[in-house]
Amino acid sequence: MISADLQVILPEILLSIYAMIGLVLAVYTSKDELAGPLTWATAAVFVAIALWIGYGPDETRTAFHDSFNDDSFARFSKVVILLSAASVLVMSQHYMARRGLLRFEYPMLVTLASVGMMVMVSAGDLIVLYMGLELQSLALYVVASLRRDSVKSTEAGLKYFVLGALSSGLLLYGASLTYGFAGTTLFSGIVESAEGGASLGLLFGLVFLASGFAFKVSAAPFHMWTPDVYEGSPTPVTAFFATAPKMAAMALFARVVHDAFGGIVGDWQQIIAFLSVVSMFVGAVAAIGQKNIKRLMAYSSITHMGFALMGLAAGTAFGVQAMLVYMVIYVAMNVGTFAFILSMEKDGTPVTDIDALQMYSAKEPLKSIALLILMFSLAGVPPLVGFFGKFYVLRAAYDGGLAWLAVAGVIASVIAAFYYLRIVYYMYFGEEREALDGAMNPVLWVFLVASAFVMTFGVINLFGIEPLAAAAAETLVN
Repeated sequence: MISADLQVILPEILLSIYAMIGLVLAVYTSKDELAGPLTWATAAVFVAIALWIGYGPDETRTAFHDSFNDDSFARFSKVVILLSAASVLVMSQHYMARRGLLRFEYPMLVTLASVGMMVMVSAGDLIVLYMGLELQSLALYVVASLRRDSVKSTEAGLKYFVLGALSSGLLLYGASLTYGFAGTTLFSGIVESAEGGASLGLLFGLVFLASGFAFKVSAAPFHMWTPDVYEGSPTPVTAFFATAPKMAAMALFARVVHDAFGGIVGDWQQIIAFLSVVSMFVGAVAAIGQKNIKRLMAYSSITHMGFALMGLAAGTAFGVQAMLVYMVIYVAMNVGTFAFILSMEKDGTPVTDIDALQMYSAKEPLKSIALLILMFSLAGVPPLVGFFGKFYVLRAAYDGGLAWLAVAGVIASVIAAFYYLRIVYYMYFGEEREALDGAMNPVLWVFLVASAFVMTFGVINLFGIEPLAAAAAETLVN
C-alpha cells in the first residue's frame, strides 16, 4: 500500500529531494557561483517533470486513503504550474544576476513553493490542503523580501506574511468548523455529510474556507496585499506571483467546492459570484489611476481573477473548463507582459513608470507591436486569444443561470480596457521624450514575441488546450 501511495506522489517527492540536494550543495560550495547554473537546472527539472506528468498514464489514482488525488484535473494544473514557474526562472536569471539578487535560495524557494502548489491541486483532505498551502506561502513570503537592502521589498514580505497569517487563520477556522460538523476532514466524507442540505455550521465553515482561498487568489475584498507586494517585490518575483500561484489557488478553489461541497452548489455559487463581481469592479476601477506598471498589473490580476471566478461560479463542468482555459491564457499573457516589464530600463536602472513608455514605438517598433498585442489581449479585444478566454467564462456564467454576472463582466471589461489602451496610447501617440534603453536580453525577447504569437495565432484552436481542459473538468465535476 505504501509503495503504491509513494508512486502516486513521486513527482512531488523528486522535486522535494532536488530542493534539499540543492540546498546542501549550495552550503558546501561557492554559493554565488552555483546560483546561475542552479536556476537553469531548476527550470529544466520543472519542464522535465511537467512533460512526465503530461504524457503519463491518463488514469485517476488516489493515495493515503483518498487524501491525495492524481487525476486529469490535478495533472492539467500541475503542468501549467511547472511550465509557468520554469518560464519565470529562465526570464529572471539575467535580471537577478545583474542586480546581485541571484542567490542560491531563489530557485530552491521557487521549487519548494511549486511542490506546495502541486500538493494543493491534488488535495483530497483539509489537512493535506493546508500543508500544501503553507509550504507554498512560507516560500513566497521569503522570496517577496529577497531584496534585503530595499525597504519596499522588506515591507512587501512583511505585509504578505502578516496578511497571509490572517488568511490562514480564517481558513483554519473554516476547516475546524467543517470538521466539527462533518466529522471528517476528507473531501469525500464532507460531501456525504452535506447530502440533503448542509447544516448552518458547515455553511459557516464553507464561508471561512472561501475567504481564505479568496486571499490566495487576490480576489476582492481580500486583495489588500496585492498592489504593495507586487510593487515591492523584485520584478521576477512579481512575475512569479502573477502566474503559478494564481493557477494553483484557482485550481484548489475549484477542487474544494466541487469535491467537498459539490452537493450544495446553490450555497457556494452565491459566495463565488459575489467575489467575482466585486473583484472585477474593484480591480478595473482602482487600476485607472495607477502610474506604476507593477501596481497596475496587480489590479489587473484582481480583475482577471474575478473573471476566472465567474467560470467557477457557474457550478458546472463547462464552468470549470472555462476557468481552466481562462487561467492558461492569463498565465501566457502575464509571462509575455512581465518579460517586457523586466526589460524596462533607463541607463541600466529598472523603470516601472508607465509614462516612460511615451512614444516608445518610435524607437522600438517591434517590441511595441508585441506589447500592443498583449495589452489588447488582456483587455479582451477580438480576435485575440484574451477575448476567447473572456467569452468562455461569460458563456459559462450565462449557461449556469447567472446572466446578471455575465452582464456585470462585460461592463467591468469595458472599464478595464481603459488602462490597457492607455499604455498603447502612450506608446504610439504620447509626448516625445527620452526613450528607455533599447537593449533587451534575448531570453526576454523570445518570451515576449512567443507570448504575442500565442495571443495572435492561438485563435485557430487554442493550441489544443480546449479538449484537455474539458477532460480535466469532467474528472473533477463528474
